[in-house]
Amino acid sequence: MKTKILFVLVCLLTCTWAMGQTTIRRKTNPQQQTQPKTQTNTQSKKQSNTQPKKQSNTQQNRQTQSGSQQSRQNSTSQPASSAAAKPVVTKNNVENGIKFTVGGVSFTMVCVAGGTFSMGSSDSEADSDEQPVHSVTLSGYLIGETEVTQALWLAVMGSNPSNWKGDDLPVERVSWDDCREFIGKLNVLTGASFRLPTEAEWEYAARGGNKSVGRKYSGSDTIGEVAWYDGNSSNKTHAVKSKRPNELGLYDMSGNVWEWCQDWYGGYGSGSQTNPTGPSSGSYRVRRGGSWRSNAWYCRVSDRLDFSPVSRVSLLGLRLAL
Repeated sequence: MKTKILFVLVCLLTCTWAMGQTTIRRKTNPQQQTQPKTQTNTQSKKQSNTQPKKQSNTQQNRQTQSGSQQSRQNSTSQPASSAAAKPVVTKNNVENGIKFTVGGVSFTMVCVAGGTFSMGSSDSEADSDEQPVHSVTLSGYLIGETEVTQALWLAVMGSNPSNWKGDDLPVERVSWDDCREFIGKLNVLTGASFRLPTEAEWEYAARGGNKSVGRKYSGSDTIGEVAWYDGNSSNKTHAVKSKRPNELGLYDMSGNVWEWCQDWYGGYGSGSQTNPTGPSSGSYRVRRGGSWRSNAWYCRVSDRLDFSPVSRVSLLGLRLAL
């Protein structure tokens, strides 16, 4: 009997507690539902500030997950954007050298086997700075198959200073100093050690290296076959590789645009030299090859001129060495 009475009392207490909880909830909810539609600014701010506290755990978890996903997306997208800004670079061996591709622009560096040649000209009409003829021995190197194009300059530098515009036209209106900046950036992109050719390297390659047959111009004794010059250029540059190459497969080493060399300009000596780099200092840099505006004389493989390293003209571009 006592057990039954105790059981009844427990049941009554439990029911009373449950009813109390229900009453509390009912007293709270009606107040929330009957809040006036027109609220003061203070009430609106309080409701806005406290609203997140009234969200369920599920809602809070969803917001937290959403925020985390957004943060991950932001952190992931930033490096991708930075990587996209850097041109894609590839390098492949080809039959006569190495083919590089930078930002979708391909160019080939041609292998030049080392050898010994006679630098300068013994022609009685040669300019005085082409003499005396002297023996030069060079180690092997690579040189650009073509002059640097506007497409490659744009891919590396992000701008094109040339007077005439066209992807396959040689870049021009670039100073010697501009070329050094371009080469520095190209080296960072490729991990290679590009440079301007020395004057001796330029002449040896223009003559055809160890395949030379002694042509007056680079690849021919008939200038119109290999060069854009004042007799056929219509006073403008032309696409690279649109004339015949020389014995090494190099284009436009006579005509189209003059090409900067690494050396300071200076006189020749009569003694034999090995891998010469020119004078240790000077005021002018060497340019070689002639241009679209030059007469045939300036397009000879032995002709040489000097120019201020800060000058930019539409006659002058560059060729890479490696």
